[in-house]
Amino acid sequence: MKLKHAFTGACIALSMASAAQAQVGFNAMIGTTGAGLHLSVPVMPQLDARFGVNGLNYSHSGNTSDVDYDLKLKMRTVDALLDYYPMSTGFRLTGGIVYNGNKIDANGVPGPGGTYTLNGRSYPASVVGNLNGKIDFRNVAPYLGIGWGNATSRRQEKGWGFTADLGVLFQGTPRTSLSNSGCTAPVLVCSQLASDIAVENRSLQEEADDYKAFPVLRLGVNYRF
Repeated sequence: MKLKHAFTGACIALSMASAAQAQVGFNAMIGTTGAGLHLSVPVMPQLDARFGVNGLNYSHSGNTSDVDYDLKLKMRTVDALLDYYPMSTGFRLTGGIVYNGNKIDANGVPGPGGTYTLNGRSYPASVVGNLNGKIDFRNVAPYLGIGWGNATSRRQEKGWGFTADLGVLFQGTPRTSLSNSGCTAPVLVCSQLASDIAVENRSLQEEADDYKAFPVLRLGVNYRF
């Protein structure tokens, strides 16, 4: 719902800007934030406002020192950016705020022999059940970057052009949670398992810290109306 509200807000802002400025540009991009659509509106000479949505689902594998994981990345962002063009070219400096709906599902994979090693102890997968983790980030994240392409430039005739973004999305310290589906062992074993899962969650947190500053690289085309 929060993502829907953020998108609605971006659309309202874009409509207001469009009313004030008839000249708009359209950007279609793909990159590390997924496939995205952006609209650019001139605010002042050499300054554009840009609003966009990006999305991607992606699966890959990862691990901590003890556990292998199947990771499912769900990339969902809504951009509210300002593009400043310091020279009479397509080069731009970009800064702004991003509604950040990025999250990762981390599903544990048993090791050889169908066991999990948690905090140095081995547990049969039948005892642990499913080992499921989640990683998410702060909802509002600043963005800084550079880029190329000006979809609203009067120097560019109506039609297609090239656009690119290179920057960093500052997602902050990720939040992780890790739990199992239920323990089938005696109470003392289950209690120890819960403690060891908590230790593994801290290891997962350390690995997720690599995503604090998320690199953004996008390439695409723009269209000037």
